[in-house]
Amino acid sequence: MPTQKADKAAGTAYPDGALRLRREKKGRAGKAVLTITGIAKSHAELVELTAILKKKCACGGAVKDGVIEIQADKRELLEQILHAEGYKTKWSGG
Repeated sequence: MPTQKADKAAGTAYPDGALRLRREKKGRAGKAVLTITGIAKSHAELVELTAILKKKCACGGAVKDGVIEIQADKRELLEQILHAEGYKTKWSGG
């Protein structure tokens, strides 16, 4: 019996409509990663947005479980890019 892969997780939006930008280091060997949550789009659309962010920030990144991870600590630049793309942002965490 063939098994089918489950669809990739899509993002979910917050009630206020703003994206949450969070800087994380825990469990990442001391390297800073910015996570972006709150984008209510399909996995394919999240991958497209991630590609745009990676090109403009000149860094790596990925989409995992509906969360975009950018492997750099370029907070201001990411915020400017997301505002230019039409998103409202908020910082969460430290």
